[in-house]
Amino acid sequence: MSVMLGVMGETGPGSRRNVGRRPVRGAKPTHVPGEHQPVMVSELIQTLAPAPGETAVDATLGGGGTSAALLQHVLPGGRVLALDRDPAAVAEAALRFEGVGTAFQPVVASFSDLEALVDREELRADVVVMDLGISSIQLDDPERGFSFQADGPLDMRLNPVDGGPTAADLLADMDGDGLARLLFEFGQERHARAISRAVVERRRTAPVLRTTELAALCAAAIPRRLWPPHIHPATRTFLALRIAVNNELEELRLGISAAVQILRPGGRLGIISFHSLEDTVAKRSLHNLALNCVCPPQQPICTCAHRATLYLPRRKAIRPTEEEVARNPRARSALLRTAVKLAAPAP
Repeated sequence: MSVMLGVMGETGPGSRRNVGRRPVRGAKPTHVPGEHQPVMVSELIQTLAPAPGETAVDATLGGGGTSAALLQHVLPGGRVLALDRDPAAVAEAALRFEGVGTAFQPVVASFSDLEALVDREELRADVVVMDLGISSIQLDDPERGFSFQADGPLDMRLNPVDGGPTAADLLADMDGDGLARLLFEFGQERHARAISRAVVERRRTAPVLRTTELAALCAAAIPRRLWPPHIHPATRTFLALRIAVNNELEELRLGISAAVQILRPGGRLGIISFHSLEDTVAKRSLHNLALNCVCPPQQPICTCAHRATLYLPRRKAIRPTEEEVARNPRARSALLRTAVKLAAPAP
């Protein structure tokens, strides 16, 4: 147990976007580059109530903070299966938790692998946690290319080993209209066309390969008087590219569906999101799975045969406390949604 206590509060998946509630006035944030503070861990534990002997799935391992909290509550007799697309995160967690033996199993996998992985392991889960976005460890590493705060390659792949296209590849290959649609749909960037034109114009002479280059292009493309308040003008562009590179929204839809399939009756699901697109997918998916009918409202007779598989303990998302936001400003936009799997489809 001492191994787990040693890592509680050091790291864990959290997010990233500096939009949302502000820290308490006068409070000093405690984030240190290269470390990560788990977000809303106490709320997760309180609402999902992991217990000794249960099986928990941490579908977003990150730095391991959430896994550590889960282990503290499922031991003795329980286990945690932890997934992450980042091989470096899995390797680090394997070393950090080696003292608990087979009670902790880290695996390089994505949300879409979840159901097949659990079937292969011949287990069912009592608790599933999905803490979306990227960890501060990834964000603070310039070589990963997630942030414009320091110069680095425009990579943005959560799994840089899989050989998929990087953010620089997308900028090089997409036409102007396609890039503008991507920035608008995934980043909700109002100036998507202006930024797209700037990228297309720039790559006529040289490709856009570095984070600081792209950040400068975004800043120059948007008139200074129209810069968004409180965030850098490149924030939404970087968010859109990261979502596209990692197919994050589709992975989330698949992950929620898989999580419901692997939960035992009475099992609990918790999803922490950090921007509106993630939260919209989570909210709609959970809401639909909690309905007994999805026919159009104007249809007089139900013909869909859809039955609820989830119960939603609360309709509104849980937000972090002001104290947590003061300690960790990256928690300010976090939203936690929870659901419980029904014992059987409702009649």
